[in-house]
Parts: sequence; C-alpha cells; structure tokens
Amino acid sequence: MAVELVDLSVPVVSGMPVYPGDPEVVVAPALTVTNSGVNVRRLHMGSQTGTHVDAPYHVDDGLPGLERLPLDRFTGPAVVADARGLPPRAAIGPEVLPAGLAPGTVLLIATGWSRHWGSAEYLAHPYPSAETAEAIVAAGVRTVGIDALSVDRTPPPGDGDFSLDAHRVLCGAHAVIAENLTGLDRLLAAQGAGRAVEVSLFPIRLDGDGAPVRAVARIG
Repeated sequence: MAVELVDLSVPVVSGMPVYPGDPEVVVAPALTVTNSGVNVRRLHMGSQTGTHVDAPYHVDDGLPGLERLPLDRFTGPAVVADARGLPPRAAIGPEVLPAGLAPGTVLLIATGWSRHWGSAEYLAHPYPSAETAEAIVAAGVRTVGIDALSVDRTPPPGDGDFSLDAHRVLCGAHAVIAENLTGLDRLLAAQGAGRAVEVSLFPIRLDGDGAPVRAVARIG
C-alpha cells in the first residue's frame, strides 16, 4: 500500500477565523510582477493564526518559548482519540484516550469540529477537561493536537466564563499544543485499518508563545 501524505492545516487567507480578540488576518499584495518584477505578499496576523502550535510560554512568562523546546516535540508517531459526536461545548473526559499512550507519542483529539470551520458554530467546540489533560501528562505524552479552536472552552460572546485549565496542565508539563487541525477523520480511518500514522507539526522559527505550522501526516 502506498504511503499517503495528508495536509492537516487550514489555509491562511484574509478574514479567516481567529480566536476572539486575536489579530485579524490580512493577506495582501506588497509587490507585484507588473510594478516591481516580483510577487511578494504582505501578511498581518497573530502568532496563533490558523493551524498553529502553542509553546508553554503562551500561558506563563516563566515557561519555555518555542526556541527552547526540542525539535522532537513537534513530530512523532500519532495516536488519534475519537471524541466525535459530542454536543457543543462539552468537556471531553479521559475515557476517550486510547490505550497504550507513551512518551514520544503525538496525541491527536478528533472532535469532528473542523467541519464547522468558518462558521459561528466553530467557537462552540468540545474541549478536553483538566482531568483529561492530567491523564495525558501522566502517560508521558508531551505533544497534543485538536481539530478545534482551542484545548479549552471558548466562551460565547458576552460570557465571562473563561478558563485555561487544559492549557495550564499541558503547558506546565512543557507540552506542545497544536490547534485548528483538520482532516483527522482520514487519520482515524487509517488507524482503524491498522496503518501507522506519523505527524509533523514544525512551526516557523519564531520564538515566544507559538507560531503557525504546516501540519502533515504520513500514513504508512
């Protein structure tokens, strides 16, 4: 069976969804072939734009930024947890975690919420509970991704119930968090068929709280 490469990233375009309060995204021509002999685009966006990784520094000034994390934290064999079918803003319990999680594993949590990308419903995603985050850390996993806006609850407009419980548990263990993944259904199908899955989540070399990534899975 041929090896497959699967893009798990959302495209970066003007006006794309962002976490409430984050910088809006603008992609516009800076230079053109007609005027300057080359095409160059100007980008205005936040470090947490689109498919991205969070470094521990994202939630605590005393925790490491991207540059202080080992490169192997951004790649490895993947295991996909099936958390699909939950209602909006539901907490994901530890019972969804697959058996056999171990250090070096990239845990991907498939909520199915990527189908709502670009709509208001995307903000109402399920999210792992603090208890689930603690179980992930206890298993030695230090790389976690999700096909949703955040690993914590995104409050609806006007709701002050904001928390970073899962972020704090994971980041406190110096874990890397990937958010706004897409295409995890294909990985679940491959996993169910007994095929090996590896994932790469390498960010651009931007130190600090996080950076966009081109997330790619290799299905063996």
